[in-house]
Amino acid sequence: MPSDGDPVVIAARRTPIATRGRALARLTVGDLAAPAIQAALADARAATGEAASVADVLLGNCMGPGGNPARIAALAAGLGPHTPGGTVDRQCGSGLAAILDAAAAVRAGDGQLRVAGGVESASTAPTRSMGGVEYDRAPFAPDGFPDPEMTRAAEDLAAHDGIPRSRQDAHAARSHSRARAARDGGRFAAELVPLAGLDHDDAIGGAERLLARLPPLFANGTLTAGTATRVSDGAAVAVVAPAGTAPGLAIRASAVVGCDPALPGIGAAPAILTALASVGATVAEVGAFEIVEAFAAQSLAVLDRIGVADDDPRVCGDGGALALGHPWGASGAVAVVRLFSRLVRQGAPAGALGVAAASVGGGMGVAAVVEVVR
Repeated sequence: MPSDGDPVVIAARRTPIATRGRALARLTVGDLAAPAIQAALADARAATGEAASVADVLLGNCMGPGGNPARIAALAAGLGPHTPGGTVDRQCGSGLAAILDAAAAVRAGDGQLRVAGGVESASTAPTRSMGGVEYDRAPFAPDGFPDPEMTRAAEDLAAHDGIPRSRQDAHAARSHSRARAARDGGRFAAELVPLAGLDHDDAIGGAERLLARLPPLFANGTLTAGTATRVSDGAAVAVVAPAGTAPGLAIRASAVVGCDPALPGIGAAPAILTALASVGATVAEVGAFEIVEAFAAQSLAVLDRIGVADDDPRVCGDGGALALGHPWGASGAVAVVRLFSRLVRQGAPAGALGVAAASVGGGMGVAAVVEVVR
């Protein structure tokens, strides 16, 4: 493994994830992120015995109002005008990319901790227009390159890889079943910061019983509303500190890669394999994977490419985004929070490895390899 000087995630918290238009619909990105920042910093103080100064706040965000949501959240969290903030847009990988940017800054050696993660309020995302014409999203690729809408891209990937509907339905059902067991077993409690009267992820189990009866989203297709994750609101943050500050998850390696923009869902696979190779580790040595489940077909295509079975308990062992929901710019950070709970909070031994990863619109993937340090 690389140097023991690698930065460490010493605290990690998230809000509940709420389906767009529901319990968190009136909260802005600042309203969502600030309580998560406060809770994570309180955990960091408990772990270190002191209130360390925060050098920067970095948050991923895809569809917010602009105006630098990270700076707004830092001020709303009470960090004071001296604490700067920066916002990262790498689409569904934004929250993880922000944490990796914070780790790079800590690794550079100034000795100060950072707060990093992601936030998305799909409910309050502004309507955009160009020349008076409204649009849902900006292009992920320029003219001359494929630029499919994400649901269409998932359907195309299912056809390309020959992933049948039955396999997709089974994957979504498994995600809901695992998430329901984790919720009922209290395994989310320590990571959640209740907001607006919501103390749980509101999509768990919502589509599970209907999976076989849902119609396909495209004629002659295999994708359904049940095998596509719900667009959601939520925030997740981590406190990234210099090595030796406290126990947690050392960030051993990361990778950001490009792939065919026509099949953006596969991006996580080469990112995972590249990051693992850089630390001389194999897929078999990883104790826990958190791979953003934007679509069942996309998740299965990634698992096939890294050589992991559909039902491997290491992958999203407490359910993934198909059950919890997908707050775009926050989802990569949710993956890190989940690894922190599964490995650090649940007592995995020092040296246990975890991987967080996301595929990204436009044809990219981002991944991180973390190791438990005690």
